[in-house]
Amino acid sequence: MRTIHILMAGMLLLTIFTQCSEKARYERMVREGLESGERHDTLFLGLSLGMRSKEFYAKCWEMNKQGLIRQGTGNRSVYYEMKDELKAPVDVNFYPNFYNDSIFEMPVTFKYQAWAPWNKQYSGDTLQVELVKLFEKWYGGGFMKVHHDIKGDAYVKIDGNRRISIFRDPGQDGTVWAVYTDMLTERRVKKKGKKEGVKKEQNSNS
Repeated sequence: MRTIHILMAGMLLLTIFTQCSEKARYERMVREGLESGERHDTLFLGLSLGMRSKEFYAKCWEMNKQGLIRQGTGNRSVYYEMKDELKAPVDVNFYPNFYNDSIFEMPVTFKYQAWAPWNKQYSGDTLQVELVKLFEKWYGGGFMKVHHDIKGDAYVKIDGNRRISIFRDPGQDGTVWAVYTDMLTERRVKKKGKKEGVKKEQNSNS
């Protein structure tokens, strides 16, 4: 999880639009969200965007003592078993990306425990549909469906500063990603990256 690029969801969205109208609609949603001045930081399990790393680890420690979570895959993520929210138990792994010691992005993976290549009822396609319905209950409707000829369908919702992207993992059949992003911080990260890139180029030419 920790190795996931912090702009992963953004890069996916840039490649997933196949029609100009979809891209224009998405860009309008982003612009309106950023200009609204609204903050929507809620994630799940009492976690939130903007949470300091110390607070995040303390929260996870308490949930671990309560038996709600444990160490995830390769001890590089937090594991949570989603038992009752969907039609069958789901393995959930997550770990945040921090900027200035605060959570600004939370990549999460979901996979049915009963998934197998021959078990189509627990495929990534089915899980993605189930997750969109669940997320609409949690965060409200308004998920925008976008399509890519190879990657398939993805769903995006923007509320103020928060973007939620739900898409299947093209490299791992059965796995679905949900990525929560604070777009205000993402914008600062991008600007910083561009400035650093210019500085490096100037230094290399001097």
